[in-house]
Amino acid sequence: MPKIVTDVGCPYCGASCDDLEILVSDDGKKILEVYNACAIGNEVFHHASSPDRLKRPRLRQPDGTYQEISYDEAVDYTAKVLLKAKKPLIYGFGSTNCEAMSAVGRVAEKSGAVLDNCASICHGPSFLAIFDNGYPSCTLGEVKNRADVVVFWGCNPMHAHPRHTSRYSIFPRGFFTEKGQRQRKMISIDPRETETAKLADIHLMVQQGHDYELFDAFRTVLRGHDIPDEVAGIRKEAILEAAGIMKNARFGMIFFGMGCTHTDGRNHNVDIAISLTRDLNTVAKYSIMAMRGHYNIAGPGQVWSWQFGFPYCIDLTKGTHAHMNPGETSSIDLAMRDEVDAFINIGTDAGAHFPIDAVKHLRKHPFITIDPNICMASEISDLHIPVAVVGVEEAGVVYRMDNVPIQFKKVVDPPEGVISDEQLFDRVYLRICELTETEPTWIPAKGHAKAPVTAGQ
Repeated sequence: MPKIVTDVGCPYCGASCDDLEILVSDDGKKILEVYNACAIGNEVFHHASSPDRLKRPRLRQPDGTYQEISYDEAVDYTAKVLLKAKKPLIYGFGSTNCEAMSAVGRVAEKSGAVLDNCASICHGPSFLAIFDNGYPSCTLGEVKNRADVVVFWGCNPMHAHPRHTSRYSIFPRGFFTEKGQRQRKMISIDPRETETAKLADIHLMVQQGHDYELFDAFRTVLRGHDIPDEVAGIRKEAILEAAGIMKNARFGMIFFGMGCTHTDGRNHNVDIAISLTRDLNTVAKYSIMAMRGHYNIAGPGQVWSWQFGFPYCIDLTKGTHAHMNPGETSSIDLAMRDEVDAFINIGTDAGAHFPIDAVKHLRKHPFITIDPNICMASEISDLHIPVAVVGVEEAGVVYRMDNVPIQFKKVVDPPEGVISDEQLFDRVYLRICELTETEPTWIPAKGHAKAPVTAGQ
């Protein structure tokens, strides 16, 4: 008899919806139906049951073809690559759990690697601004229950976070927002007429790359001063109208996306957005939040801050201390300067997201991808290690975009023999200790301590 698994987390976007219901076959091995998920989340669950999915690591041969190898051989290969390299780079982590992030932190520290995550190419500027100016934020639950004015600046949740507006920000009826959308005013600030902009009460079509000027205009108006007839391509009257709505909010919320972090200004855009939030708090109640992309991309910032004191771009090559300096220790910059002599891509697709010149430099050296899916990075890798899908075949903690930790459930078992990210990194750590003849400073979880055999034995 099929069974329903309730309160399941969705391993797709930063909204990390945890209200999914999954219909599982009576043998507990196959997903039959997915309820409450968006179209993309639905596909993530069904893809896990695909018969075409990879179930063993693949090592590239001299003739360019792939050959299946054992997990023990893959662990041995990875450990030796890390130890041989002078400056290995371990990058990714948008799509795995916090337990795996902690495990890879031990591996990076033991091997003297640079440890970085997807924030390096998306919301890294937000980190820099938050370091400088604070982060007056809240939870998505507070937005649902309190917010009557919602601003989406440089983001398009209707596409990037499909259930964000229906579950947290615009449509849901909260404790103090019983009328849902009818009780809210929505402002979209974007140079394009996106699906989110079409939904908004006001759409300010800001001139590309001029977000800072518009933020500054809002701050000027709020402080009672005059502004020019047009700022950043927006008429003065439209700015005054939007500012009036924002001032009269009972509880206002500013969501900002990569439209702010990837245009001229970058971290300065986010810095002034935080300052605008502070100004608004003199006349109303306001919070601000980054629209984080992957379902657990907020996780490495939390986990590595506990472990090393820094959220990303962490250089552990010195051996004695962790060092962070974006621009020097960030993935793209290291790759473009050809300073990396080994690259491990985990739970992301650097092949698709990195500049082509950076990828060309990385391909000169050992290139390993750890991901349950075939992607551009896996197809150019020397070694591709498939792992269990977190949130489907592996439980674990993830951090939602509002930095609230959520316990994701395991719904079905992974294919026979396929291990999790955490198990893989634990085995790599133990193999490094074995190769360097050092005692492990950490005891692995039960079932993770299987000692890998040396390749060829």
